[in-house]
Amino acid sequence: MGITRRDILKAAATGAVLSGVGLPKWALGAKRKTLKIGLCAPLTGEVSAWGLPGLYGCELWADNVNAAGGVKLGGKHYDIEIVSYDNEYLPDKALQGYKKLVAEEGVKMVMMLGGDTWPGVQRWANHAKMLTTTLLPSDLSPDTPYLLAPCEVHPIYNVTGVDWLSRKFPQAKTVAMCAQNDSLGIPSVATYEAAFEVAKIKMVDLNIFDPTTTDFAPIVTSLLAKKPDVLCLDTAYADFVNLISVQAKNQGYKGKIISCTCDNYPAIISKTSKQFMDGFIFQFPDFDDPKLNQKFINFHNPNKFYKDYIERRPGTWTAVSWEYPSILDLWKYGAEIADSPEPMSVLKALKSKPTAPHAFGTAEWWGKDLWGVDNALVGNWPVVAINAEGKARIQEFGSIPKWWDKHSKVLIKHMRARKQMWDQRA
Repeated sequence: MGITRRDILKAAATGAVLSGVGLPKWALGAKRKTLKIGLCAPLTGEVSAWGLPGLYGCELWADNVNAAGGVKLGGKHYDIEIVSYDNEYLPDKALQGYKKLVAEEGVKMVMMLGGDTWPGVQRWANHAKMLTTTLLPSDLSPDTPYLLAPCEVHPIYNVTGVDWLSRKFPQAKTVAMCAQNDSLGIPSVATYEAAFEVAKIKMVDLNIFDPTTTDFAPIVTSLLAKKPDVLCLDTAYADFVNLISVQAKNQGYKGKIISCTCDNYPAIISKTSKQFMDGFIFQFPDFDDPKLNQKFINFHNPNKFYKDYIERRPGTWTAVSWEYPSILDLWKYGAEIADSPEPMSVLKALKSKPTAPHAFGTAEWWGKDLWGVDNALVGNWPVVAINAEGKARIQEFGSIPKWWDKHSKVLIKHMRARKQMWDQRA
């Protein structure tokens, strides 16, 4: 079985290690070199739920990798260090942080949430030829050759939730939707509009509100006045989902609810009830889900990762807690193929084949028809629903490519109507 780090630490504690003969170099105290990976994301503010938990997940990932011997490249073992910068979801701070991570910290990759913070960074990232990742493939265009969306394919995966809803609850015929007016909300609006059209669920109301909104009572009142079978929360910020759900409960809503995310849903249950939240549909599983133990899943030991994360950072798990770590998994995969940590070598290695190991199974590099470049890793995505016990569980893995093959024209129609196609944004 070989000597483990625990064996050595135990032996050292008892004075049993008298000789270095036969021990690995790390056991002799040889210091490994360090590779830095940057995270430029909102760690404070309204969007911090999609930044800070990701940092916590990345730190856990790095600790696990380093404890297992680090990353071996070019015959050397490297520890991974996560260097973060809080951009507060402000474009000027994002550029400042990006420059600091690349020019001062010497990171080998920068992970970003994307959205409103990306456009100001784009030119500098291209100049630096820095491998960068986003959780929002709507950031992609032919002018972003070094930007990848290797994990989340927001908002196109939302079609899988609507498709499942329409098959599971065919009696649902009408929907009312709300969304904040920003680069997260509007592309998602177009996607939900397309998905509901395909599912033959009629949109009876749409309320696009200012991101600074704090009082959701009038919005919910207006939506529920149309008596919808389905209430759709689009890609609302975590706090918005919480507040809107509580308002829906207080105003007596009893229909289905679908949302892109439902971060910290136990807090919503505590303010509403298990009965009210039973059947709430969204797109992000807890990683203690048994369905994540299937052979096609490429995230290493997800149940243990979730357990360790919750023990370290109780009450902070969100959609991004696993997403940024899954990007690190893919980076490690590419670096090991390239046998180099250099950004362009890793990028070339990752794109050398038409497919790559996504967290939810092998996926294809795709996106030219929608985003102008095949830099998004697209495959299956889970549909999640909260059960009667108040626990989120995966219902199925929906195929994004299969939906696209049948309904691409509908999605493009709605994206163009909302001016969200890459050529319109450019």
